[in-house]
Amino acid sequence: HGFEPPCVNPFKSIIARAVETFYAVDEALRLIADYQPPAQPFVAATNRAGVGHACTEAPRGTLYHRYEVDSEGLIVKADIVPPTSQNQAQIEEDLRRLLPSLLERSEQEIQHRCEQAIRNYDPCISCATHFLRLELERL
Repeated sequence: HGFEPPCVNPFKSIIARAVETFYAVDEALRLIADYQPPAQPFVAATNRAGVGHACTEAPRGTLYHRYEVDSEGLIVKADIVPPTSQNQAQIEEDLRRLLPSLLERSEQEIQHRCEQAIRNYDPCISCATHFLRLELERL
């Protein structure tokens, strides 16, 4: 049961993250080794009102964020769309596909396997801690 790209098995996502982490650390060490300090220090910044937005890659996925600042440079509005909310539909679809194969197991084992499937998406700690209430009705 090795790992070969492309891997679409969410239970192997931790392997992909480990490979990415190894690459990131290796690249960070290269950047540090090659770093040359600039001749001039940073340019002084002046406060002004405006809006900024960006997306950044995070271990859980892409993080979208938008900020509005006033003329004093204070944030007056912030919108953050974390990867967990972006992955919600896929998490639910994975559970719909996984559950039929678990129905003959105990309620405790079903809950455990569902929790594993959800945690493969690396949700934030508060979501990962209190995220699943299983209600099973056997006919």
